[in-house]
Amino acid sequence: MKAFDAVVCMVTLGVLMGVAGSVAAQQPYPAKLVRVITPYPPGGSADPMARLVAQKLAEKFGQPVIVENRPGGNSIIGTEAAAKAAPDGYTILVVGNTHVAYPNLLPNLPYDAIKDFDAVASIARLRYVLVLSPSVPANTLQEFIALAKAKPGQLNFASSGVGGGLHLGGELFNIMVGTKMQHVPYKGSGPLMTDLISGQVQLSFQTSIAVVNHIKGGKLKAMAITGNTRASALPQVPTFAEAGLPGFEMTGWYGILAPAGTPKEVINKISSDMAVILVMPDVQEYLTRQGFDPFISTPEQFGAQMKADFAKYANIIKTANIKLEN
Repeated sequence: MKAFDAVVCMVTLGVLMGVAGSVAAQQPYPAKLVRVITPYPPGGSADPMARLVAQKLAEKFGQPVIVENRPGGNSIIGTEAAAKAAPDGYTILVVGNTHVAYPNLLPNLPYDAIKDFDAVASIARLRYVLVLSPSVPANTLQEFIALAKAKPGQLNFASSGVGGGLHLGGELFNIMVGTKMQHVPYKGSGPLMTDLISGQVQLSFQTSIAVVNHIKGGKLKAMAITGNTRASALPQVPTFAEAGLPGFEMTGWYGILAPAGTPKEVINKISSDMAVILVMPDVQEYLTRQGFDPFISTPEQFGAQMKADFAKYANIIKTANIKLEN
């Protein structure tokens, strides 16, 4: 009889544990800590994006949301970790637009930048300004284009590295305008800015936040800015379309991805919460102060943006024959 009672107790315990597990599985998302991986080091421009996402989602979720910086290997290490995480919404990835540029430079990645991830939500856009050294004899975009065409191979444009947005912006300009400016990659923004201001290099496509004070102080000349409207921080700088080069568009972005196969209801939850977060006055003020424009999109719209940029970058990289230096 005791043995029978023991068996009954074990069966009952198993049933109760199964019911408890089923109830836990059915709890609304999120029911526990959420991890935000960013494949870049602390201190870079992606880091504040990830921390903003973590802070505001934690407030919305009522659950802890932590940032995990996993830099290395041109962002491969952290991105691969996110791709291989369980597709349950408890691991998400914050990346920039280089996520869809690097696959065209590094063909043997351990993940597919498009297929192995589900687009969740965009966060912010980053616009680029074409700036010249004061020594360059041009004061408008059209004057500069004429100068660059008259001096093929004699003008150098600086960037912070091969394959990044600043580099691709210069190469896209070469392709669209028919110029032959030479790329000079730098390993840090400090030396780049010093050489640009002094005239060691003639021009650069720079983020607006990086050059706004130099432009206002007369240390650099701004020719045009990407985007459909002028920037509030640089109202005197025309867009490329206004300056006579319609169709030139090179805009950086940051967004949230999840491992492929993440439940649609989870993706929609994060996306809708981010849409609310990005219209909060304190968030908009913070992004503007950092040089970003809030970027709200549905998962479908963000996924389409990624695919379009992947194709754009592939064309630039192939046409300009860009190789990533190890």
